Amino acid sequence: MEQGNHPEQPGTFGNNYDHQASTRFFRRWWKVLLIVFVAAAIVSLVVAMLIKPLYKSSAVIFPTNSNRMSKAIMDYHYSLDFMDYGIERDCEYAIQILSSKRMQKAVCDHFNLAEHYAIPADQAHFQYKLDKQYKSNISVKRTDFLGVEIGVLDQDPQWAADIANYIAAMYDTLCHDIHHDRAESAAAVMTSVCNEMESDIDSLSQTAAGSKWRSDLVTEKCRELADLQTRATQTTVDKDLEVSYKYIVDQATPADKKAYPKRLLIVLAGSLGAVVVTIFGLLIFAKREEEEA
Repeated sequence: MEQGNHPEQPGTFGNNYDHQASTRFFRRWWKVLLIVFVAAAIVSLVVAMLIKPLYKSSAVIFPTNSNRMSKAIMDYHYSLDFMDYGIERDCEYAIQILSSKRMQKAVCDHFNLAEHYAIPADQAHFQYKLDKQYKSNISVKRTDFLGVEIGVLDQDPQWAADIANYIAAMYDTLCHDIHHDRAESAAAVMTSVCNEMESDIDSLSQTAAGSKWRSDLVTEKCRELADLQTRATQTTVDKDLEVSYKYIVDQATPADKKAYPKRLLIVLAGSLGAVVVTIFGLLIFAKREEEEA
């Protein structure tokens, strides 16, 4: 007998796979598989019906250009229009602010989300559970066109819309607080530097008579002082100016259709999953039967 030319045995997974083995398997166990499928579908449907539906509302904003508003208005040499939409950097800044802990605290306090999510304040790991629930229900992501979408899931469609719109409105407040703090510190430093320069100019002016280099130095320092005073004025304007740091593209509205759960997908996944597990179990059972025979 020639070596190396043995045909593959029926039931192997080669090119000569015996399809009759599969047919025999399903003929033997089709009733069991059908019962498992129907039972799993009923259980999955009951579970899906017990899950409370969630509604989603979304607000979309475009962050404005983060360059200083005062410079855009006061400096005619400035080439950027303060009415421009923001660039990619501004979009990333907006996402960071909208996802910040300060924003989360403001939203949780305003809507009393701990009570709304039924998380008692005296419960163990209270803050962890509140953070987890907040992050699972509220998302902030970038759109394809450098906008930012604020998505909120909630059992109450009106609450979902209200929370999304509140976050969009709070974005201006947080941006203003950040800019105000930075501008206030910068204005204090610039005022101090201006006072020192004025003192130096007064001292030099008293000894500048008859000395060209001293006169030139006074002129140069006066020019520097004027430039610094202009920047200080711009910073003061930024500190007190309240402007919007976004354009609202879409305000959130209450949804009239649930976003979660997808009951059909739950039923299909549960039913097919149970059938697949049952098939593997029956294959193992059949294999042991053959070994014992």
